Amino acid sequence: MQRLETLRQDEVTARTEPVDRCRRLIGPLRASSPGEAAYPNARPATAPAYTAALTTRASCEPHHPLPRHGRLERAVTVGDAISVRTASADTGGPSGRGADLAAAARELVGGLLAEPWGQVSPSIYETGKLVTLAPWLTGHGRRVRYLLAEQRPDGGWGAPGGYAMVPTLSAVEALLTSVDRDKGSAQAAEPGELLAAAGRGLRLLERLLPTLDADGVPDMPAVDLIAASLIGSINRLLDDLERTRPDLVRDSWSPGLRLGLPPGLDDSRLVKIRKVLAAGIAPPDKVVHALETVADLARGTGAVRPAGTGTVGASPAATAAWLDERSAGDPGNPARIFLETVVSRHDGLAPCGYPITVFERGWVLSILARAGLVSSVPADLRTSLEDTLGPAGTPAAEGLPADADTSSGALYALALLGAPRPPDPLWTYETETHFCTWPGEDGFSVTTNAHALEAFGAYLRHVTANGASRATGNGGPVPVERYRATVEKLASVLCRNQHADGSWTDRWHVSPYYATMSCVLALERFGGPRAAAAVEQARRWVLDTRRPDGSWGLWEGTAEETAYAVQTLLPSADASEELRKVVARADEFLLTHEVGQNGYGAGPALWHDKDLYHPTAIVRASVLAARHLAHRHLNTEV
Repeated sequence: MQRLETLRQDEVTARTEPVDRCRRLIGPLRASSPGEAAYPNARPATAPAYTAALTTRASCEPHHPLPRHGRLERAVTVGDAISVRTASADTGGPSGRGADLAAAARELVGGLLAEPWGQVSPSIYETGKLVTLAPWLTGHGRRVRYLLAEQRPDGGWGAPGGYAMVPTLSAVEALLTSVDRDKGSAQAAEPGELLAAAGRGLRLLERLLPTLDADGVPDMPAVDLIAASLIGSINRLLDDLERTRPDLVRDSWSPGLRLGLPPGLDDSRLVKIRKVLAAGIAPPDKVVHALETVADLARGTGAVRPAGTGTVGASPAATAAWLDERSAGDPGNPARIFLETVVSRHDGLAPCGYPITVFERGWVLSILARAGLVSSVPADLRTSLEDTLGPAGTPAAEGLPADADTSSGALYALALLGAPRPPDPLWTYETETHFCTWPGEDGFSVTTNAHALEAFGAYLRHVTANGASRATGNGGPVPVERYRATVEKLASVLCRNQHADGSWTDRWHVSPYYATMSCVLALERFGGPRAAAAVEQARRWVLDTRRPDGSWGLWEGTAEETAYAVQTLLPSADASEELRKVVARADEFLLTHEVGQNGYGAGPALWHDKDLYHPTAIVRASVLAARHLAHRHLNTEV
């Protein structure tokens, strides 16, 4: 118990500056500004059963609450952390024809306060890792049944092509692990059913993995670590099961089947990370997000410390990997509380990146404000973005390193809401040729550069309109010329990386419609006359790739990608009947497809993390913005 108290005190005092600022967001915020009444979801919620259990326990044993909330100056309890799920379960609900889109936007903004950890879909990969690493966690049987139910007819899990690799590997590992480990009441399925499903997955992987060269492996965080770790684990499980369950194994896959790494990946980085942890050295912050890839070395290691809310690397799987047996058995342990909170808010499942507080708020507010759907928000919400910004910007949420993309989104949202802040922290990420998402990034993100252009462009416009002498809050000179040079550099980066067909693609999203929208919006506002040709070419590409039903989408027509296409096309001075028909068809599609059947928003998961994910509130904001722009173009009353 003393060790836990010491760990918590270390976490309170030893975090980096941006994470200290970010921590206050992870408790429930409640709007206290005069605008509070306009946001119906900005209220606390009722705690589920797990809170009641902990409350009962707390009456007779010491209780470890989450850290104190900086703004409210009170202790944030376990009930606070868990309870926000139920308050706005309908935040993303449908709006019918002629609905008040502005009211829907206000409701969505209220949901940001009611659910401060963010609204995001569950992940097959992350849920599978919880089955493997944390069978003691509430809802274990639910997670096993989810994996069985989500298997595709071809034996895989997740999205098509190379995107199936990570979730399928995780699901197969989880099912193989459960065959002999889960007994009695913990057993969610018969061993034969588990092995049969795992066998179908193994046969798909046997076909898929050899085809994935460097171009076939999706550019996703830690994909090399994850694939190498899971393949090694699966092969060891196959060794054991062929020895202990030979009869069942013969019915499920060919004896001797073993998986190899795809040609496009190697295990060199995993070997290095294992050596680092074995030596008791802290791994790089961005690697902690995938700590589960070295779970055997991560258990209780002092080289990694949970954040104040218990999360390790803003990842349920990484947190489960870090928990040692004693800590996992203590319901009052902060990391255990974090995991129970996560699964209680996702029907027993887990997203792969969580919380996403700052990222979600910056994106939702900038999307809505840019489209003209909101012009002000509760003071606590705006201040929550301001308070996270440090010398290196802000992380997406506590447990992650600061990055240029989230920082740009927060800065641009503040500028649109009339509270501009100097974008100087973004220079931390400037290289000779572009802006990186974080220092040492392996790869290039065109959307990070587009969002940086918006942040610098908006502030340059602010200082130009108000005079440099009045635009600085610290009494120093405003580097106007450097801002101008940075805007020109970023606009050139975007134009230089446009594909020949007029589109853009990016490492943080599956769909070219997201990247194209991001670049067009930035270039149209801040790229100057020389960007006009690139914008026009992109719009022509969007029109040329429309589906027969009036939608857009890479794999199928989706509300999310259709919303991006509409925001790429509008606003427009083109009053042609052709564009009016295109916009009207798109709005009709959005009206009928904006809410999906899975309870986590419309359409498939398209955003890149360790697994694909669907940030519900962000996508909902894009749909509302697109419909608002469409109605305005069609002269429809909004």
